[in-house]
Amino acid sequence: MASAGGAEPERPHPKPFLIGVSGGTASGKSTVCEKIMELLGQNEVERRQRKVLILSQDSFYKVLTAEQQGKALKGQYNFDHPGSPSGSEPSSRSPLPLADAFDNDLMRATLKNIVEGKTVEVPTYDFVTHSRMPDTTVVYPADVVLFEGILVFYNQDIRDMFHLRLFVDTDSDVRLSRRVLRDMKRGRDLEQILTQYTTFVKPAFEEFCLPTKKYADVIIPRGVDNMVAINLIVQHIQDILNGDICKWQRGAVNGHGRTYKRPFSEQAESSSVLAAGKRSHLESSSRPH
Repeated sequence: MASAGGAEPERPHPKPFLIGVSGGTASGKSTVCEKIMELLGQNEVERRQRKVLILSQDSFYKVLTAEQQGKALKGQYNFDHPGSPSGSEPSSRSPLPLADAFDNDLMRATLKNIVEGKTVEVPTYDFVTHSRMPDTTVVYPADVVLFEGILVFYNQDIRDMFHLRLFVDTDSDVRLSRRVLRDMKRGRDLEQILTQYTTFVKPAFEEFCLPTKKYADVIIPRGVDNMVAINLIVQHIQDILNGDICKWQRGAVNGHGRTYKRPFSEQAESSSVLAAGKRSHLESSSRPH
């Protein structure tokens, strides 16, 4: 029925299936998400028409003070600290100073709007100058949203928004080598990169990121090199897009229900882990902080 002004009312958008993708620095989280998009053919679709999209926790780094930005440019600011989770105090045993690197309030509000099927604006962050850019990215409603980041499972209220949680588990030496190469391309000094890694990145991974692995429904060893796992997840998403799987009958809802916590191995029997009672056809086919 037309509105009073004669225009058709906007059709409500369906609530999306929200997938959290976590893992250590340079573990391949964004590469896994990009491969999923590629295999689904969504990377060739115009942004506003995409059924699947990727968002990054890195977009929600806080705006730094002049003093903090000066430290960041010297590699002396901790971009891997989650701050104090809602309703709790930082551990007195923590060897790391409280940094509260992410704008958790903005991230929570943005995800809430996304889950409600709304169009949102996401900040743009410059990793060379360590500053938030004036331009934002408009994110349109989609059927499936991949939200990746090192600490996306740390805060419970954000963690509970995800309908499926993935953890990309990559060898620490591989992650370090990737990070060094990436940061050197950004013009950073090798000594500064290694000092930041040993002072902040590695301890923060062990204290804050790695413990959240227990919340994952699916663990992906070796990241995008594990194409068995990638193809299974792609098949699961395709089933959701086709309506073969009810979006709200997920593996874990707020920590309840059935979960898949064993790592994927490249064996044929894994082919029905995600789509129960349905055999998937597997086709063969690698960041910021």
